[in-house]
Amino acid sequence: MIGIYRNTLKNIPVLTVVDAAKQEEPLPVFIYFHGFTSAKEHNLPQAYLLAQKGYRVILPDSAYHGEREKELSKQDLNFKFWDIVYQNLKELQDMKDELDRIGLIKDRRFGIGGTSMGGVTASAALTMYPWIQASTIMMGSPKPVDFAKKLIKDVEQTGIVLPIDQDELDELFNSLESIDLSRQIDKLYGRPLFFWHGDADPVVPFEHSYDFYNTAIEHYKNPENIRFLREVGKDHKVSRFAVIEMVNWLELVL
Repeated sequence: MIGIYRNTLKNIPVLTVVDAAKQEEPLPVFIYFHGFTSAKEHNLPQAYLLAQKGYRVILPDSAYHGEREKELSKQDLNFKFWDIVYQNLKELQDMKDELDRIGLIKDRRFGIGGTSMGGVTASAALTMYPWIQASTIMMGSPKPVDFAKKLIKDVEQTGIVLPIDQDELDELFNSLESIDLSRQIDKLYGRPLFFWHGDADPVVPFEHSYDFYNTAIEHYKNPENIRFLREVGKDHKVSRFAVIEMVNWLELVL
């Protein structure tokens, strides 16, 4: 029986999805980050399917989301997007350290994934943490500098006045270069990497992940370790087909 347990890791509210008979045993671990304005519960389908394959799946709530939601306007939350990504990156290390401390990671088999903002987090994490053994990016961008510029342009087109000046924007872009996987492809180290993206996505540009994939595959000695799944006509919503393909691929590499 697959169990769903509501608990915390280093004060981070999470759902742990795992075979109930093995919840105290070391297992391969997969942490999956939700998207912007979503919450951990929304990723239970992929977590359940992965748990059936023998993984311990951790679904955290990001800052200002789910159990950590604050009284913020949508506009104020929008301007915290990159703060949330950076906090995800810090908390990923915290959660991994805690799982190590209590002995729940089997044979260092540790992967991460995410949807949209969670996919942005997952790709950025690959620039920081060589202990990640596999990653799945569902309609996320591995080009945070370009994505940040796109988000700024979208805001400006609505007529909203940005609460930051050009110097602060330049500082943000310079900061994002340090977690921009597209500018540090050497940090992939040939690790298994899965992309899914609908080519009609109006939120996160399809070209960000697709162009990255076509560049990155040239750096893989084993091209089977990197896969791109394109769905024609799909918008900013992960399909059941995408979830099943992600789960089946991860079972082969982690």
